[in-house]
Amino acid sequence: MQPRSSMIVPLIVGCAQFMHQFDGAVIATALPSMANSLHEDPLKLNLAITCYLLALAVFVPISGWMADRFGAKRIYLLAIVVFTASSVLCGLSDSLAQLVVSRVLQGIGGAMMTPVGRVIVAKSTPRADLVKAMSYITIPGALAPLLGPSVGGFIVTYFSWPWIFFLNLPIGILGIYLVMMNIPEIKEDSVPALDFSGFLLAAISLASLVLGFESMGRDLLPTSLVVTLIASGALLAVLYIFHARRIDNPIVDLKLLRIRTFAATITGGGLFYMSTTSAVFLLALLLQVGFGFTAFEAGLTTLAAAVGSLLTRFIFRSVLRVLSFRNLLIGNAVLTGVYLIGCGFFQVSTPFMLMIVVLFIGGFSRSTQFTAVQSFQYADVPSSAMSRATSFASMAQQLAQTFGVGLAALVIHMSLVTRGGTDLSQMDIALGFFVIGACVLASTLIFLRLPPDAGAELGAIGRPKGA
Repeated sequence: MQPRSSMIVPLIVGCAQFMHQFDGAVIATALPSMANSLHEDPLKLNLAITCYLLALAVFVPISGWMADRFGAKRIYLLAIVVFTASSVLCGLSDSLAQLVVSRVLQGIGGAMMTPVGRVIVAKSTPRADLVKAMSYITIPGALAPLLGPSVGGFIVTYFSWPWIFFLNLPIGILGIYLVMMNIPEIKEDSVPALDFSGFLLAAISLASLVLGFESMGRDLLPTSLVVTLIASGALLAVLYIFHARRIDNPIVDLKLLRIRTFAATITGGGLFYMSTTSAVFLLALLLQVGFGFTAFEAGLTTLAAAVGSLLTRFIFRSVLRVLSFRNLLIGNAVLTGVYLIGCGFFQVSTPFMLMIVVLFIGGFSRSTQFTAVQSFQYADVPSSAMSRATSFASMAQQLAQTFGVGLAALVIHMSLVTRGGTDLSQMDIALGFFVIGACVLASTLIFLRLPPDAGAELGAIGRPKGA
């Protein structure tokens, strides 16, 4: 079934993804103001972020099954309603307990909204048009973390923190209307019973790993508890692997990893995803703690990366036609890795315009890799497995991003302890950039193993010379 307009569905899904990603980026900037208003320690306010991530981790694996069982459009509408209503509740919260409960509800809505939206696009768009469609989804999602700090800083400076959440109300209402009017109903004829045991194993494993990774290097939880969480999560993941091998329709279908292109987006893409959220985290630390920028000034500086992201929308397909998916993924991984390592060399004395140019290039390379990875993951996935593949990929992305932030925080903490310092220095933060940059560079080893014509099913793309 085709939508009324070839790109209206991706645009709607892209706007919803922007709302989801933007909310998470803005709240990090607003935490000190929120803590002051609620008369709480700022560290305790981290619960509002952590509980949201836990809700995402628990409910992402089941999103694909629910879309197939109850209809993707129905679940997508429900997700937007839950996310929008819980955003209002967040803004109305006058205690930490109320805020945490509201953020958990938000996380449930977000866990359904992003993967189910991608399922709708993947199933309602001809495969040859999928690259174009995915750019409408991934670029808003890549822009949101870059715009969030500046907008969040502006709101808490000139208004009050509840408006961070109230902004979602008109966007959500408009989204509900557009979904009802434009998105087709997509539902599988035959859906297997829910793998409830697998769901519990996967959900508890992911929740343990996310909480453990989120707490690394931040002194939020005792080290012994962090190690226990990560070890428990890893053990449950192993148990899930044995479980998934014994049944026909596991909630997270590991057989999808037999598809070479999909497996490359999980492993190579995972190394890239580790850098996305952690780079925003590190850049905020560098500009505010290292260089003494205000939150608003730091946010305005990162707008250069947002402008670079927008450039992707206009030239991505042209670049893809020239390079092919394989060469684009390899070359852009190198560019992104070098950009991240380059950020580690920023000093207070670095010319401001040079920083702006580097951030612009980084925003372009980051958004380009986002679009390439999230389009490429569908290259060889059969239509009947789209929902399962999307849930799997969303789960892996969430885990990689959380681990990336935890790894960056751990590197900074270890650097601080090793040199016996009490205050963060530019070099501590630089080491974080170097590590995540190296992870992105390592992804080239995975993409190098792809065949030259990988992804050709997604439309007319160029072949490397001599292929």
